[in-house]
Amino acid sequence: MPVELKARAGDGGELSSFRPGEPWLDNHGVHINAHGGGVLFHHGVYHWFGEHKIAGGAGNAAHVGVHVYSSPDLYNWKDEGIALAVSDDPKSDIARGCILERPKVIFNPRTKKFVMWFHLEPRGAGYSGARSGVAMADHVAGPYQFLDSFRPNVGVWPENVPAEFKCPLPPEEAAFIPGLDLPGGPVPYYPKQLLFRRDFTIGQMARDMTLFVDDDGSAYHIYTSEANGTLHISRLGDDYLKPAGKFVRIFPGRFHEAPAIMKRDGRYFLISSDCTGWSANPARISMAKNIFGPWEELGNPCLGAGEQIASTFNSQSTFILPVAGLKDAFIFMADRWNPRNAIDGRYVWLPVEFRHGVPMFGWHDEWDLSYFDHS
Repeated sequence: MPVELKARAGDGGELSSFRPGEPWLDNHGVHINAHGGGVLFHHGVYHWFGEHKIAGGAGNAAHVGVHVYSSPDLYNWKDEGIALAVSDDPKSDIARGCILERPKVIFNPRTKKFVMWFHLEPRGAGYSGARSGVAMADHVAGPYQFLDSFRPNVGVWPENVPAEFKCPLPPEEAAFIPGLDLPGGPVPYYPKQLLFRRDFTIGQMARDMTLFVDDDGSAYHIYTSEANGTLHISRLGDDYLKPAGKFVRIFPGRFHEAPAIMKRDGRYFLISSDCTGWSANPARISMAKNIFGPWEELGNPCLGAGEQIASTFNSQSTFILPVAGLKDAFIFMADRWNPRNAIDGRYVWLPVEFRHGVPMFGWHDEWDLSYFDHS
C-alpha cells in the first residue's frame, strides 16, 4: 500500500479559504494527492486530477496512477479514488514504475466521453520516450481506460515554419545531432531548426503539457518539445483522442516548460517556466490574439520582490483554473515540488489579477473567493 502523508486538521471543520503551500486535507484528513494536476468543472462540480505520489524519491515515478477529487466550492475536496491506475503488466506502456506526469481531463460534448492526456515515459527509459498518453472514460471520475501512447504529429510539418525547413534532414545533419549534449535545459548550441525535422517520421517529442478547449469547442494539446527547447501547440481531432494534423512551433530555443493557458477578452495568455529541473525559477507570461500565434513574451507575471518572484513563490505552474459563474475570475495553480519526498509536494493556488489587461498574481498567506468581488 502506498504511504500517505497525514497532516493536522488545523482549525477543524470545513475549509473556507486557500492557504498556499500548507498541507491541504481531503475529506479523510489526508493531504490531497493530485500533483501536476488540472481541474475540470462538470455539472456544477469541480474535479481535480493529478499524479498520485508515494513517499521518498520513488514517488517521482508512477506507482499508483492518476488520483481524482471532487469539490462543490474549491476549498473542500472529496477523495474519489484512482481515476487511471497503472498496470501490473510489465509490457504495458503505463506499467507500474513508469513516469506519468501532468494529467489533464477535458469533456467532449460530441462523444459524451471524458478524455485524459498526460506526459508518459515508459518504465526504465528515463526521459527519452517523450510520449503522450491518452485515456478515456464514460464518467468524470472514471475509471479511465488507457488507449494508447505515442509521439504526436507523425508525418506532419508545423504550420508556421518556412518551406525550406519542411524537409527531412540530410545525412550530415542527421549524423551531427547524436553528438550534441542536449540536457533538457538551455545550451548555446541548441539546434533550433533540426530536431522537429529529425522527428518528422517518428512523431514530435512531448513532455510537460496541458490541454485547452476554446470557445468553439476546438481542443488543443500544448507541450514542451524538441528536447524541451520549443513549445508546440497542436489542435486535436473532433474526438479529442488524436492530433488533427495541424500544429505550430513557438519560441524555438527559448526553453519553456510547465505550460498553463487561459483566454480573456479574445486574447490567449500562456504561463510557463524556465527549464531547471525540480528547482523553481521565474515564471513567464506570453500573449497572442490567435492560439496559433504569433506569440509575444511579456515578462514575469509574479507580483512581489526578490526571491518570491525569482522562484514563482517556490513553485511551478500547472494549470489556470477559471472559477465558474464569476467573470474574470481565474486561479493560478502551481506545484511546490519535493523530489526527495514526492508525496509531500504542496500546492500553491493564487488569485489572478489584471494589470493593464495582463494576468498577474502575487502572494497571499490566505485568501478566499471573495477576492474576486473587488478585484
